[in-house]
Amino acid sequence: MIPRGTNRILTINSGSSSVKLALYEMSEQENLDFTADVTGIGQSLGRLTATDSRGKKLADVQSRFPTQAEALHAALQLTEKPGFSRQICAICHRVVHGGAWYDAPELITPQLIAELRELVPVDPHHLPQAIDDIETLWRKYPDLPQIACFDTAFHRTMPRVAQLCPIPTRYFDKGILRYGVHGSSYEFIVSELRVLDGGLASGRLVVAHLGSGASMAAIKGGHSLDTTMGFTPTSGLLMSARSGDIDPGVLLYLLLVENMRPENLGILLNTQAGLLDVSGTSADMQELLAEEETNSRPADAIAMFCYRAKKYLASFAAVLGGLDILVFTAGVCEHAPSIRERIRSGLELFGIQIDRERDQQNASVISSDDCRVKVRVIKTNENLMLARHALAVLKRNPELQRSHSYGY
Repeated sequence: MIPRGTNRILTINSGSSSVKLALYEMSEQENLDFTADVTGIGQSLGRLTATDSRGKKLADVQSRFPTQAEALHAALQLTEKPGFSRQICAICHRVVHGGAWYDAPELITPQLIAELRELVPVDPHHLPQAIDDIETLWRKYPDLPQIACFDTAFHRTMPRVAQLCPIPTRYFDKGILRYGVHGSSYEFIVSELRVLDGGLASGRLVVAHLGSGASMAAIKGGHSLDTTMGFTPTSGLLMSARSGDIDPGVLLYLLLVENMRPENLGILLNTQAGLLDVSGTSADMQELLAEEETNSRPADAIAMFCYRAKKYLASFAAVLGGLDILVFTAGVCEHAPSIRERIRSGLELFGIQIDRERDQQNASVISSDDCRVKVRVIKTNENLMLARHALAVLKRNPELQRSHSYGY
């Protein structure tokens, strides 16, 4: 029996080789109890870090985490206490791809898992890990409801012309269309802008989520009009180890002339491309910036990253019919003013003017006071957005506050 009135929600955010946990107390204020991150899952050496609500470090351990389940168990062991499962009311998962079926958070059932398995070929680098997490936690806490928040859901409002792929429309009816990702991040940014800028947040926005996985979105009235990622998270911008947009003729050439196997082509595009392999040294932007003056390959990687981001920024401003707010978020741009500078430089015709002193200080607003477009730097919080969605699902379904066994 889950105690009534308990509003603690555990969020799980899995990447291709990582998992992030956060526990929130969702009362009148949204309080973070702890976070735990495991990186390097399946690699020769991984790392587990954890902090409490005050930012005090609970752990920083290097170890080997062969599987997703072992990494998740290790992270939970740091925070589990007697009665832990009775202190939380739900577990919420970030699920990267929901296909054409899901446009809102859903209670996880065996049927939902079966449908996610059908989508694994679309996103083999994220969905298997998310499914493993869900099944691990079902076995560990069979009476706790689990909720899925789909990163694709936010973009289901895109107009048909933005969803269509330029192939026969019979494939659209089979679910081959442009979905977009990072929806939880974009939702959080929109919610923050409503607090910070009021009605301006309902205007014309471009949000640049530039992290290890990178994308941009054109948003109007709080709804997605277009985004850089498409059918899979591989498309769009150059990323840490993903190619982003590439001429499909190159793929055919690799298959037909270089005799590359399809599974190896998938590995190339998702783990052996992007900043890592263009630079030949690192996928970390700060490391590349430190090397660019002495090594042409890191310089090429940075230039390609910024060039593609600039093209999308300009095209999205055109799609929106102008621009009211530009937001930089996620790891690459939150602390890299030189990258922000290269992306927005030359786009003054859209009304973007930067205050260089604010920019160098990574201020929350980096545009000049007389700028037509407000330019912000906002730290995203996907985990908090997951917790908010989970709480909303619980409120709509009060029966979930009782013991709920899936028999899985």
